[in-house]
Amino acid sequence: MARSFPRLRLRERFRTYFFAGILVTGPIALTFYIAWWFVGLVDGAVSALLPDRYNPGTYLPFHVPGLGLVVAAVGLTLIGALTAGYLGRVFVRVSERILNRMPVVRGLYSATKQIFETVLSKQSTTFREVVLVEWPRRDSWTVAFVTVPPEGELKDLNPPDSIGVYVPTTPNPTSGYLIYVPRKDVRSLAMTVEEGIKLVVSGGIVAPPERRKPTKLRAAEGAQPERR
Repeated sequence: MARSFPRLRLRERFRTYFFAGILVTGPIALTFYIAWWFVGLVDGAVSALLPDRYNPGTYLPFHVPGLGLVVAAVGLTLIGALTAGYLGRVFVRVSERILNRMPVVRGLYSATKQIFETVLSKQSTTFREVVLVEWPRRDSWTVAFVTVPPEGELKDLNPPDSIGVYVPTTPNPTSGYLIYVPRKDVRSLAMTVEEGIKLVVSGGIVAPPERRKPTKLRAAEGAQPERR
């Protein structure tokens, strides 16, 4: 009976090492797989548009990975440079007028353009703060992200200090609910937006570190007399 303990400990040790190897290699392998899949997707789409004389795959006996991604990045940069000029702005303005006259396309184009401008804007404050909001019922707090204050008729029908709050779903944060609540009804969190997204995607398993001061320390600092 005493001889079984070393075997049991050795088995537990190997089991611990095995799961540790999964935890180390799993995220790395998944990241490389997604990156490789994205590069292959872009390469396949761009290579189909390139003439054979400009495609190195025609002359080389092997495929050059990442060529389509480089061509796409250069092409987007050139398009951005061209649209920055006078003729480019005129072309974009005329194209937008044509799209705005199409019944179904104009709604899709307007919504897509607004989303891209909001996400890519450097001065945008969208999704810059993580808060807790009472959702879906009272005394039930959910992690959410502050968006932009209401505008137009939404501003007139909500309290003056209302803010837009996006409540994501777990584990897919791309779907959720947009609600408008008074600023005083939300609780600000010290975690970053990236940490908040990780928390939502993991279902609360990947929790951010504590950044607030301990309660006793905060109380002691508040009890200190003011210096004159």
